[in-house]
Amino acid sequence: MDSAEFDPTPRLIEEGEWAGWRVWSSDPFEIHAGPFYTRVLEGGGKVCAFRAERKHMNGHGAMHGGCLMTFADYAVFSIASEHLGDGSAVTAQMNSDFVGAAFEGERVECLGEVTRAGGSLVFCRGTITADGRTALTWSAILKKVRRP
Repeated sequence: MDSAEFDPTPRLIEEGEWAGWRVWSSDPFEIHAGPFYTRVLEGGGKVCAFRAERKHMNGHGAMHGGCLMTFADYAVFSIASEHLGDGSAVTAQMNSDFVGAAFEGERVECLGEVTRAGGSLVFCRGTITADGRTALTWSAILKKVRRP
């Protein structure tokens, strides 16, 4: 997919477990890794979520750390989307702390916030939970970029 095919508008899910949530259908890796979903909260802000499947687990039966970090990277872009202008940005830095496990069948969610948004950088932080238990905390910096 070239940059001309990128659609920054997430698609609304209309039925099933994720009815009322949105998914970015233009990101092949996130669809393969997730799919991951986003919903706007009543008071503003966003929550991101997905259902843990066998494909997300490591050899010990817990969610692979790379999956948690991939989901955190997805979530930071969703949470920061209003601060990105045309939506073009890259992850410049991300820290993550693994503080618990997630298991198959659990609902994995992420809440976060933008702590500062400037002309070229957006700073965020958040927490990922699995059925309400903290699994990972993260902080990230996004660098706004121009599309060619």
